[in-house]
Amino acid sequence: MKIEKMSDMKGGWFVGDFLPSIYKTDAFEVAFMTHHEGQEWPKHVHRKATEINYLIRGKMKINEVVLEKGDIFLIEPGEAVKPVFLSDCELIVIKTPSVVGDKYEIE
Repeated sequence: MKIEKMSDMKGGWFVGDFLPSIYKTDAFEVAFMTHHEGQEWPKHVHRKATEINYLIRGKMKINEVVLEKGDIFLIEPGEAVKPVFLSDCELIVIKTPSVVGDKYEIE
């Protein structure tokens, strides 16, 4: 058995083709993400990866669509998104495949 601490992982990512990780694979990435109310991310796109998200707690908005606790949403490669966190949020994020650097900011 292998045991790691989430606090040793980078940005909540704990499975994927990067280090540190509990399981290194290029097939997919998994993260547990926390975001604070009012936090905004730049508009961005993934060119290769499909991103699957499960909003465990909170309320957020992506591209003017409001998402709430229990929502599952999928972002296709090439789909530009701009998340805004309307409350403190917790998410499970899965990206497939795991491609380091596959996040491109859009102005």
